[in-house]
Amino acid sequence: TDYGKIRKHSQNVLKRGLSRKGAIMENVRIGILGLGAISGIYLKNLTGLFKETEVVGIYDLIPEKMEQAQKEYGIPKAYSSMEEMFQDKDIEIILNLTRPFEHYETTKAALLAGKHVYSEKPLAATFEEGKELVALAQEKGLLLGGAPDTFLGAAIQTCRKLIDDGFIGRPIGATAQMICHGHESWHPSPEFYYQYGGGPMMDMGPYYMTALVNLLGSAKGLTGLVTKSFETRTITSEPKCGTVVPVEVPTHVNGILQFTNGAVATVTTTFDVYYDRQDKLEIYGTEGTLRVPDPNGFGGSITLLRPEEGSFKEIPLVFDYQDNSRGLGVADMAKALRCGRGCRADCSQTLHVLEIMTAFEKSSREGHYMELETSYERGPAMAHNPVRGILD
Repeated sequence: TDYGKIRKHSQNVLKRGLSRKGAIMENVRIGILGLGAISGIYLKNLTGLFKETEVVGIYDLIPEKMEQAQKEYGIPKAYSSMEEMFQDKDIEIILNLTRPFEHYETTKAALLAGKHVYSEKPLAATFEEGKELVALAQEKGLLLGGAPDTFLGAAIQTCRKLIDDGFIGRPIGATAQMICHGHESWHPSPEFYYQYGGGPMMDMGPYYMTALVNLLGSAKGLTGLVTKSFETRTITSEPKCGTVVPVEVPTHVNGILQFTNGAVATVTTTFDVYYDRQDKLEIYGTEGTLRVPDPNGFGGSITLLRPEEGSFKEIPLVFDYQDNSRGLGVADMAKALRCGRGCRADCSQTLHVLEIMTAFEKSSREGHYMELETSYERGPAMAHNPVRGILD
């Protein structure tokens, strides 16, 4: 696959989706696959906050979840199978909220059925699976994109503007850390975090790596060292309290990431460490340092240190969507389908991030620096629209 053509492919797909000149554009119709813990905020925002999306159908293996979602959000259709959803001609975009290790098979099936797909992170469990999905989307002339969309929120967009406008000078480095002791103390079904496709890098790394490539641009290579500190984990949350879970993936990942612009970032993601805070993301430049809020959120406090000030000063957010706006990436894809512009969270981004995340483990296993196969070109920054819930 020629990765430099991925974004051009997306734009060509979008041009074919243009509405008639002067016509009122209909809402983009979405089907949601999987109604796990994250689905609630997507349903809330895609049926309420964002005004150009319409959730027409849902499917989950548990019928009670579908009944509850229909009742709470007024969803007209609940399907008897995933295949039935994919064959529904009313649906344009499949929002894939299945578990990480299921993303490849379910996204592939949706693409084969002729649907555009927006997937929760990660794109797939392996880089090879991700490449196959991207190639299939190109072959079928379909859009493929995905989470996280937090980089489209007020905080990361404000940080991007500060860096692009030269407030820290030339970027030279970064620190990205996600430190916690796992999710088994609060998540109702945390097993998948320790199974194939899970782990701290595949679970939380997408937020940090996506933020980094949006702030610093394409990465070119990396080194990594990974380990598994515990062979099993014991769930302490309900309803599975006391269940012992085998650990199949690395749970402590360290790396050094080199960017095309010359900046170098140190990266740590872990499920093994007790700490008093979870997130740290700092960008270092020749003329200042920028502290970026938790990239797992849309807002937060931004602080900037300039040498003439000598201390960190808080910077106001100058973009919209600082509350929990999950679904923003789906709404952006929907707008792109109707208007013919680029899709900001497209597969050129999700594939580049997937390669970075999986290359840390590969570098550790093979014991050497890894040059990345993919490259990445940032999409346009968010633009202000006076009507909240309608994108540019």
